[in-house]
Amino acid sequence: MSDFKSEVRDGMRIEWDVPIEMDDGLLVRADIFRPVDSGNCPAIVTYGPYAKWLWFGDAYPDQWENMIARHPEVPEGSSNKYQSWEVVDPEQWVPDGYACVRVDSRGSGRSPGYMNPFSAREAKDFYDCIEWTAAQSWCNGKVGLNGISYYAMNQWQVAALQPPHLAAICVWEGACDQYRDMGYHGGIFSEMPITWYNNSVIPRQHGLGTRGFRSRLNGDWISGPETLAEEELGANRCDFIGDHQGHPLQDKYWDTRRPDLSKITVPLLSAGNWGGHGLHLRGNVEGYYGAASSEKWLEIHGLEHWTHFYTDYGASLQKKFFGHFLKGEDNGWKEQPRVQLQIRHPDEKYIQRTEDEWPLARTQWTKFYLNPESFTLDSKPPEKNGSISYRGFSDGVTFMTPPLQNETEITGPMASKLFVSSETEDTDLFLVVRVFKPDMKEVTFHGAVDPNKPVGLGWLRASQRKLDEKRSLPFRPYHTHDEIQPLTPGEAVELDIEIWPTCIVIPAGYRIGLSVRGKDYKFPGGSASGLKNLPLRFTGVGPYRHVEPVNRPADVFGGEVTLHFGAGQQSYLLLPVIPQK
Repeated sequence: MSDFKSEVRDGMRIEWDVPIEMDDGLLVRADIFRPVDSGNCPAIVTYGPYAKWLWFGDAYPDQWENMIARHPEVPEGSSNKYQSWEVVDPEQWVPDGYACVRVDSRGSGRSPGYMNPFSAREAKDFYDCIEWTAAQSWCNGKVGLNGISYYAMNQWQVAALQPPHLAAICVWEGACDQYRDMGYHGGIFSEMPITWYNNSVIPRQHGLGTRGFRSRLNGDWISGPETLAEEELGANRCDFIGDHQGHPLQDKYWDTRRPDLSKITVPLLSAGNWGGHGLHLRGNVEGYYGAASSEKWLEIHGLEHWTHFYTDYGASLQKKFFGHFLKGEDNGWKEQPRVQLQIRHPDEKYIQRTEDEWPLARTQWTKFYLNPESFTLDSKPPEKNGSISYRGFSDGVTFMTPPLQNETEITGPMASKLFVSSETEDTDLFLVVRVFKPDMKEVTFHGAVDPNKPVGLGWLRASQRKLDEKRSLPFRPYHTHDEIQPLTPGEAVELDIEIWPTCIVIPAGYRIGLSVRGKDYKFPGGSASGLKNLPLRFTGVGPYRHVEPVNRPADVFGGEVTLHFGAGQQSYLLLPVIPQK
């Protein structure tokens, strides 16, 4: 007898809580949705901590309600009761001949065990789930991975392990470098892991049982069947936040969570979000750029973090990709350009354009020099020596171009070179690339989470300025983050600062600005209310804030900072200016 339930429901064969044995004997639990008469279908597999029985709208009500209100095509053709956060809706995939396999990761939802997000143990479990799926009698032996965020990030990890039956991956808004993309931006601790772990992971831990959510699907407990004591729950999970805070430099802890991109050879579609500064966007670009796959594609879009995965635009792109690689369909994917971009214009306007590579080969890498006398961004460096000082933890200083004479497109990675001294042994640099209308109102976009994201963001802790010379590129500095090089108070050092990629077509008459700050960007138009699962005031950077006092003590990072200019100290902003085709 099996210890799971199988039934035909809503035109699908559904198997609930199917046990999958891991190499150490632990049984994780999966739900399988497949065609009733299936005997030879490919599978889409997801593995993660968000509890497979939890309905999208119960977990994230604001996100669900806003999405279906703005994009009515999303709920069409489905009862939507099987919709779960950041994974495909089986009612919209099973009729196309796919099996959808959802696995609760070890220690979460219905799967027992020790919960340790993004660990090597999880990656091996994911590998085993892929191979188990491929061996099932109803599967054609081809497995694809598809999902957002967590369900995208761990795709990089498991793909680097090269499961034999992994046939294609679609990494939809997924970071690939846990240290640089999520934990420490430029070496500065990000508050996001605290918010995420406390609000999205611990409330789904296996063993919460009757203290957790009750599933709308079957009335059972999403984090059951056991109900464990608080002491047992604590012993069954890692100290994710403490682990992050306890490893401020790139070390073995982070190495086990960073995939070797050179070992990823499977066909790949990496889909990023222009508004994903602070999480995911860098990973989608770096993953695409660094993967060894000969068949790889990059797509970048706008709007909220979760939206386009479910819209007709996103779903059709995914199905075309998987139809080719999992089902052998002659659907035109062979002619799909390697790069597909939703080019941003002010006022949330996007126009699709295809390209052949990333960064774009025709990019005109253009330096805009910072002028301390006029506070401008100029085409030539200033002739005179000079300096500007500001206090740490302040809004810093902003440099701006004159009104642009012609429409200008900026698409690609960005960087800045600054010469900086501090009255203390360290300082944090927060760089903001900005665009202003002729009336000086700032152009922002609805980011992945925050409704008022600036055009570009970059960060660097001055004591972690050491570059990896082999991996650095002129347009993308790469820092080792493996040692502290304290500043000598009052002595200037040269800093190369990575600014995450962007895209915007700037009309004539607008201005480009660069703010060098001592703290996070703050949208001048005021804050916005957060989401029910993120009860914060959004000020322009969403939950990706850098305000932990232990990581940024005032006596070190609140001191006076000086920018230096002149001969041998030419500070600039490097922008990817794109001429028309």
